[in-house]
Amino acid sequence: MSLDRAQADAMVERLRTLAQPQRLMILASLLDGEQAVGEIEAATGIGQPALSQQLAELRRAALVVTRREARQIHYRIADDQAEEWVRALFAALGAARPVAKVTPASAKRAVTPAYLFGAASFARVG
Repeated sequence: MSLDRAQADAMVERLRTLAQPQRLMILASLLDGEQAVGEIEAATGIGQPALSQQLAELRRAALVVTRREARQIHYRIADDQAEEWVRALFAALGAARPVAKVTPASAKRAVTPAYLFGAASFARVG
């Protein structure tokens, strides 16, 4: 596998974004689905303005997207690729939460949570 400098720089920037405890807590919470800011705050214990700052960083990194409903802003993980990165990171680093995702394609086969297989299980995500 070959990797050029631009690709390496992009990967390092993505890792820098993920290498922050509050951002990881937010992403872990969003693995359960879309949430309003108040729900994220309750789930993570991250107060304002730190939560707003970290959500802004995740938006800039294209890891989350927003949806406005009246005065509330709802966040979700941006897309399947971003979700796969987060799940793979959690699996590779031994996160305690289940990282298996049931998708229409995977619903037809048995899905075993990746956390049952240890750190090498990140290859099974997706």
